Amino acid sequence: MNTDDNERAAFEAIVSASSYMTLATADATGLPWASPVWFASTDFRQFFWVSSPHARHSQNLATRPELAISIFDSRQPPYSGQGVYVWATGETVPEPEIDAGLEVYSGVSRQRGLPEWDRSKVTTPAKHRLYRATATELFILDSHDERQPVSLD
Repeated sequence: MNTDDNERAAFEAIVSASSYMTLATADATGLPWASPVWFASTDFRQFFWVSSPHARHSQNLATRPELAISIFDSRQPPYSGQGVYVWATGETVPEPEIDAGLEVYSGVSRQRGLPEWDRSKVTTPAKHRLYRATATELFILDSHDERQPVSLD
């Protein structure tokens, strides 16, 4: 296994073992906002979560879809852990793609012993909507505290 394969495997292991990611969004003026959300991903390129469209991060994405994601196990001792970073574009999942997105989100939810989500929970008049971040760049923090790129493939 070469270094790229090792980094990709470590990236996938961290994402697979994690339940929460932190979204970093910004409003139209560039004012930043960070929000932890429960997420699901099966391909390590698309990250799904459910939020209120009235939440600040949801409002920010409606105005400025670029976002950053951080996934890190904060239970690790200082200076010993690895984390992943993602640059992505975020959006409310479009109507024709909701079922496919819910398949991912509910699949991971069921695997973790949580309730299944269906269309009625993420469409009007429900409180929540299904969101998706599609990665444009992936990174992992290496053992020297340096961010290393990870292939999207």
